[in-house]
Amino acid sequence: MSTPQPELIFNPKSQLGEGAIWHARQHVLYWVDILGKKFWQSNPATGHHEDFEIGQFVGTIVPRHHGGVMLALHHGFAVYYPHTLKLTLLCDPENNQPALRFNDGKCDPAGRFWAGTMPVAGSEPLGNLYCLFPDHRVERKLTGIGCSNGIVWSLDHKTMYFIDTRLQRVDAFDYDLATAHIGNRRVAFAVPKELGYPDGSTLDADGMLWIAHWGGACVTRWNPATGQHLATVKFPTPQITSCAFGGPKLDQLYVTSARIGQETDPLAGALFCVDVGVKGIPANEFAS
Repeated sequence: MSTPQPELIFNPKSQLGEGAIWHARQHVLYWVDILGKKFWQSNPATGHHEDFEIGQFVGTIVPRHHGGVMLALHHGFAVYYPHTLKLTLLCDPENNQPALRFNDGKCDPAGRFWAGTMPVAGSEPLGNLYCLFPDHRVERKLTGIGCSNGIVWSLDHKTMYFIDTRLQRVDAFDYDLATAHIGNRRVAFAVPKELGYPDGSTLDADGMLWIAHWGGACVTRWNPATGQHLATVKFPTPQITSCAFGGPKLDQLYVTSARIGQETDPLAGALFCVDVGVKGIPANEFAS
């Protein structure tokens, strides 16, 4: 694989760009600025970028099968319709605790929305991982999380991978797609500290895991079954936060970044794109 060169797509200087995800049916990229309390819709074909102010921290965003998008916010799960600007709060499993907010999340192959919470300040393991079912029922799946990140499912849907950033590793769980039960938690592989902290992640069409690295100025590729480190792509700003395959052929890796602690860096908080020589898989949509 030749050395990929990231391309600057758009630079809104996001405070905490995160949650990149490609909407395969609409051919747009969604991503959030958590601390900016907004999300972005980017159309690479037209070069148009539009932001949507939400009014509270936006932890992550996923497409919704029946229109609009699903959001995991400071105060719970919500539906949002970009065309009408209508926000409908569904539930807050943390019971409006101001000290916790939702962070990263994705939908599983059955269309359930998984997202985790974390402290607004500090790194104490006070967060939880939740699963929102299409009927809006919520189950708490994990407790004691410091910074919920990087949740994906293997190509055969039998394994769920999850990152608690503070632990400097990727964990694996046995996954039952029919029931959403997780079990047999184990360390898939540790992430060397010199690469920075593991943040958001995505899976490619070969079943390999791509991880964005906070403080590491890079995105890496791993074999999650063996823990083998396969590739590293460097970026011109250190706080790399999430990655998602997109474009008509799902062959472009979109990468977000953050400005926190890097206010003098002209590229901190920008959105990048890079051709890494492999393709991704379509993102799962919320089934409701």
